[in-house]
Amino acid sequence: MNRKVLGAQLYTLREHCRTIPEIVATLDKVRAIGYAAVQVSGIGPVDAREVGKVLADSGLTVAATHMGWWNFVHETDKVIETHKGWNCVHSAIGSLGAEYYSPEGLDKFLAELAVVSPKLAAEGIDFSFHNHCIEFIKFDGRLMLDLLYERTSPQTLKAEIDTYWIQAGGGDPAAWIRKLGPRQPILHLKDYGMAPGEWQPRTLEVGQGNLDWPGILAAANEVGVQWYMVEQDNTYGRDPFESLKMSYDFLAGLGLS
Repeated sequence: MNRKVLGAQLYTLREHCRTIPEIVATLDKVRAIGYAAVQVSGIGPVDAREVGKVLADSGLTVAATHMGWWNFVHETDKVIETHKGWNCVHSAIGSLGAEYYSPEGLDKFLAELAVVSPKLAAEGIDFSFHNHCIEFIKFDGRLMLDLLYERTSPQTLKAEIDTYWIQAGGGDPAAWIRKLGPRQPILHLKDYGMAPGEWQPRTLEVGQGNLDWPGILAAANEVGVQWYMVEQDNTYGRDPFESLKMSYDFLAGLGLS
């Protein structure tokens, strides 16, 4: 049976993760809400070994990370050392630089990935790509996101689907989850909706927007997603800890906790 774990993406709490004392306090609050895991992303310029000690004492599992692609390409050994120190086997990037969003840029990324991914795999670490809406750009009539996964194997590249950004790109989150199947160890959960008087959608707490959460979670369960990471890019003035609790409570009500 697939073990499903609900976690918090620390990028949501980036303003509260700038120093080691702040990270300690943040992890305590995340655990108190009920989350069992975190994804490390957006933390301040702190020593990775000190972060490792804090994480080990937190009672939370480090499900995954987000690091810059430059670091993966130019500091692969350091990236591996950090993941081992954090007892984390799922690495990922949050985004790529603008130079990669062209046919030639995609070729460049895949060539670099062909070097980086085997080095990670040799140390027991996989690598996932986190989408935004920009990957719905088309090259000769084909979505970049389709090309990205068609031109790589599941062993080389995993998928970290972000429900909000799939919807923002014009896709169906549940359909994409089913399309990519078991190459998804991690799923990003954030809602998509509108605010009064605004013409552009917002990232919202899970359950506060317009996404079909029973359908999304059913698809994720079918393909064996293990780590369900709540992320909210912007909480629009609401305390991000409150936002994370709202999402947790909604998801727990659907049986995910």
